[in-house]
Amino acid sequence: MERIWLKSYPEGVPAEIDLSGFGSLGDFLATSFEKFRDRTAFVSMGKAMSYGELDRKSRAFGSYLQSVARLPRGARVALMMPNVLQYPIAAFGALRAGYVVVNCNPLYSPRELKHQLADSGAEAIVVLENFAGTLEKAIDGAPALKTIIVTGVGDQLGGAKGLIVNSVLRHVRRAVPAFRLPQAVRFNRALGSGSRQPFTDGPVKPDDIAFLQYTGGTTGVPKGAMLTHRNLVANLRQIHAWLAPAIKADNEIFVAALPLYHVFALQVNG
Repeated sequence: MERIWLKSYPEGVPAEIDLSGFGSLGDFLATSFEKFRDRTAFVSMGKAMSYGELDRKSRAFGSYLQSVARLPRGARVALMMPNVLQYPIAAFGALRAGYVVVNCNPLYSPRELKHQLADSGAEAIVVLENFAGTLEKAIDGAPALKTIIVTGVGDQLGGAKGLIVNSVLRHVRRAVPAFRLPQAVRFNRALGSGSRQPFTDGPVKPDDIAFLQYTGGTTGVPKGAMLTHRNLVANLRQIHAWLAPAIKADNEIFVAALPLYHVFALQVNG
């Protein structure tokens, strides 16, 4: 069959993409961590995080899940955060360690969150403290959930800035409603504990699930779309193939205006 659509491809865009060399998202990440170690990976609220720092912290987070939380390979790890530096640390750490990421909209109601945690079988969750009250109300419907990690907006901003941001949100803006999750661990404490443990790259295959990405539920209850490592690596290679002719290689800067827990921003900005 003649592929007539190829005639419309801009110059420099290949007809096929090469997926060899990247068996998983972990392989994809490892290449970037090595190549751009001293370059900036993410910037949030004026705080820059390098690829090297992201590598180290995501490994520490993965180690915490493996050795401290003792989650089995393939366990579901829910993330309930907006665009803060903790998101890529947790997401990449979970993926590298062989777990499945379940993105949760921070604006979910307790009923919506309860459904997603129960349906996915999430065994761990990282939640921004602003929304921890929602988790408290939903936790009775999530029997598999054993590990709860709570974080504040300023936790990865460093030093005085982080303390000030957290204090203002808690005590001035009162943006952190009271909650009670006695079993919860703070994010930075989890990183510290994980950094003292060995890290083992998860034995991930291309067709293993990387994300359970839930639909909006406009025609019924939200359903978890199973996105494999192969799916997402292929998508990333496609994006690169189309953008490469128009941008300066290895100098791209993207504005993450959309939430990273949304599948579009996850692919383009993650």
